[in-house]
Amino acid sequence: MEFLIEIEVTFPQDMPDDRRSELIAAERLRGAELTEAGVIRAIWRVPGRFANRAIWSAVDATELHAAISSLPLWRYCSVEVTALAQHDLGARCPGLAAGLRVPAPVPQ
Repeated sequence: MEFLIEIEVTFPQDMPDDRRSELIAAERLRGAELTEAGVIRAIWRVPGRFANRAIWSAVDATELHAAISSLPLWRYCSVEVTALAQHDLGARCPGLAAGLRVPAPVPQ
């Protein structure tokens, strides 16, 4: 099954900077592991916020919960999950190319 996952991170005001940096590094490592395992299929940042939107794959909601709660930042996250279903136009959509990039502006 595929799920749209919306994550917003909020750190406590009194968290020391070194602890925050440590958690972010651990989160990136765990995110890379979930990506390599095929759980995180696509991910985007939300500009101006410590947040992301992603497509995750899991056999069921229980497996998805285990993956999300394995994130080092889990206790500081607000997570919204939307189960996704096939759409009849899906077969006609080209999908997203790997490494999709916004073109750099042309100098004037």
